[in-house]
Amino acid sequence: MRIVIAGGHGQVALRLERLLSAGGHEVAGIIRKPEQGADLRAAGAEPVLLDLESASVEQVAAVLQGADAGVFAAGAGPGSGPARKKTVDEGAATLFADAAERAGARRHLVVSSMGADPSHEGDDVFDVYLRAKGRADAHIQAKTGLDWTILRPGMLTNDAGTGLVQLGVRTGPGTVPRDDVAAVLAELLETPATAGLTLELISGTVPVTVAVKGVAGN
Repeated sequence: MRIVIAGGHGQVALRLERLLSAGGHEVAGIIRKPEQGADLRAAGAEPVLLDLESASVEQVAAVLQGADAGVFAAGAGPGSGPARKKTVDEGAATLFADAAERAGARRHLVVSSMGADPSHEGDDVFDVYLRAKGRADAHIQAKTGLDWTILRPGMLTNDAGTGLVQLGVRTGPGTVPRDDVAAVLAELLETPATAGLTLELISGTVPVTVAVKGVAGN
C-alpha cells in the first residue's frame, strides 16, 4: 500500500513509518520543516513538505492522490496554546480528511485522544484540545466517502512497547507506550473490517494482532 501520514515527524508517526516501511509499504510523511526530512528518510519514508495550517484542500489532495490510505497523526503539541489546538488538532485534521475524500484515498486512520468530545467543558488548554479533537472526530465520523477508524489512546509514554494492549469502544483511562500505538495503527491499516469504529487504547494483556481482530469481529 501507499500510505500518507500527516504529522510525519511526530513520535508516533516516526515509529509507524518504520513499521510500515519494514512491512514493504510505500510511506510518505507530511512535514512542515525541511530539516525534519532526514529523520523520515532514516525511517524509510518519503518526506513531503507542506504546512497543513495554511495548505488548501487541493494541495493536500494532490499529496494523497494515488494513496491507499491516510493517517492523521499530527498535533499542535503540549507547549502550544488554544489557537493552535483549533488550527492543528481540529483544522488540520478536518482538512486532511476532506482532502483524502477528494483524492479517493478511502482508508483513513486518525490518532485522536481519549476524552475527545465536542461538548467537553472547561477553560484550560487541555479542555480546548479535547473539544478540538472531538469536533474533528465528529467531522470525520460523518463522512461516507472514507473508511475511517478513529483511535483514542490513553496517556502516551516512551516506555518500550510490550505488544500487549486493551482495545475497545471503552477501555477506561490508562497509559500506553507510543511503540504500541504505532503497532496498533499498522495492524488497523491491514484490517479494513475496523472501518467505522472509534476505539480507545491502553496497555493490557492481549497481543496487538488479536486485539485488532477482536474489535473487527474476526
